[in-house]
Amino acid sequence: MSACSRNEIKEFIETLHYSHNINGVMSTHCFKLMDGESLIGAMIYGSMGMANAWKKYGDSESDVIELRRLVLIDDTKHNAESFFIGATLRWLKKNTEIKTVVSYADPNNGHTGVIYRASNFKHVGMTSPGKVLIWNGRQYHDKAIRTKYKGELKPFAKKLKEALINGEAVYHHTKGKYIYVFKLRHS
Repeated sequence: MSACSRNEIKEFIETLHYSHNINGVMSTHCFKLMDGESLIGAMIYGSMGMANAWKKYGDSESDVIELRRLVLIDDTKHNAESFFIGATLRWLKKNTEIKTVVSYADPNNGHTGVIYRASNFKHVGMTSPGKVLIWNGRQYHDKAIRTKYKGELKPFAKKLKEALINGEAVYHHTKGKYIYVFKLRHS
């Protein structure tokens, strides 16, 4: 396991992660897992995806980080995911002042958080049910339609809004996600 740049793992994640997307994912720490010369895993940590969500888990925004993307190739060794998570948690504890890591498991994509429980994260509850936009066979977070830059909707948000208005995009209601927390250090 080693720290890396976002560009080193972008294509890998967008190919293998169920979301097929890192657009809009704020990344502060990226990691790769290699088997010899082959990339077999990638992980992105960053600021919380939902504004002010950090307040539930820390005293300041800099205390909390979210595990935003985790993906390994299908035929990795037994416990590779928990090994990878553990290695990145140790790296974060040694090299940052972050106190809490938060991650979500999405039952809408068949995830319940088994890997987080195996990595000693604590299940602390569920998010509220939500909705996503489906357009051209891809899924987009509900907030994608409201994304602005300098007070104006971003071009993609405009396209998505138009697709929703003309019926090309539709809303799909989703179950709440499992919330997992790992304390790197106690206040």
